[in-house]
Amino acid sequence: MTRRDMILAASVATLWGFNFVVIDWGMDGIPPLLFVAIRFLVVAAAVVVVPRPKASWKAVVGIGLFMSLGQFGLLYSSLALGLQPGLAALLLQAQAVFTIVLAAGVLRERPTLPQTVGVAIGVIGLAVVAAGRGGDAPAIAVVLALAAALSWAIGNVISRRAGVGRGRGRLGALSLTVWAALVVPVPALALSFAFEGPAAIAEGLAAFGWRPALSTLYTGLLCTLVGYTIFNGLLARNRSAAVVPWVLLAPVVAMIAAALLLGQIPTIAEAVGGVVLVAGVLVTNLRGRTARAALPDLAAPLPEQERPPAPRERARR
Repeated sequence: MTRRDMILAASVATLWGFNFVVIDWGMDGIPPLLFVAIRFLVVAAAVVVVPRPKASWKAVVGIGLFMSLGQFGLLYSSLALGLQPGLAALLLQAQAVFTIVLAAGVLRERPTLPQTVGVAIGVIGLAVVAAGRGGDAPAIAVVLALAAALSWAIGNVISRRAGVGRGRGRLGALSLTVWAALVVPVPALALSFAFEGPAAIAEGLAAFGWRPALSTLYTGLLCTLVGYTIFNGLLARNRSAAVVPWVLLAPVVAMIAAALLLGQIPTIAEAVGGVVLVAGVLVTNLRGRTARAALPDLAAPLPEQERPPAPRERARR
């Protein structure tokens, strides 16, 4: 990667890491599921300029339900219950562990040795984080964050079946994200009515001031549209193995931002467990010789687009 691309990769990871603090900051007084509906309504508005991904509607709907609605509905709910943004960012990295396990069982994709070792390391890290969580992190909030990671992993497997990173079925992460966002607002609003109630929705809409508006613009426009546009450009110019590890800066940024801006200092066990979990995710992205089919890049926040090597590059190989 060039120095310019490394700066861009670090900038995107910073955007995505700070995202957790911005969500927590802007959701004050807004029911979490209602907030999710509003966020994805903003993202879905981009369908007027973003072409539809080359995928079946079944795949788009599945990814929208699990990778968007499921992941963020559960994540926002965990933050609303008091989970610290930095810890939430760490726990979401468990999607790498879940994706490998699900892909092995559902897609019959044998994990490589590094992926197997990485899963074991990641499980140890999760156990340390769970055992050492601070008193301000309710157990149910931790469970919801892990459920969000599992929902994300299911979305990864669906996107794999749809052809992400293979042949003509490649999907652009930006177009997939935007079009899958169409699936989210109506179910999220229905869930908000069912679990949060009409009164809470009315109060949330009345309290929707400049803070939630800025938060929505940040998460919907900067993190999603701008972030994935830059991220796709990096993947088009560089090997995914060189780009994806930069995403692991996101939980580090989230923890630092939460400590500096919100005074949320992680416990020693949370910090150590987080380092172990991130190390496990890094190990899963090492190349292995025993893989029969490459799994999705598991540290990436959404499916990504890879181009075949250029003729000169293929010749060198």
